[in-house]
Amino acid sequence: MTDDTPTESDASAQKRKFREALEKKKAKNIPTESHKGGSKVDSAHGPAAHAPMFRRKSI
Repeated sequence: MTDDTPTESDASAQKRKFREALEKKKAKNIPTESHKGGSKVDSAHGPAAHAPMFRRKSI
């Protein structure tokens, strides 16, 4: 009789495979190493080329 249920070794192998894929994905998404001492964001609030317009509140 063949046993079709997954064994512990199959489950652990699958976990190991998923962990390796996750580690590979995390290693790919490390942008801070390429920007030593810098930030990913160029400016905090976007371009401030013009003064903000203030409008009076209607009563």
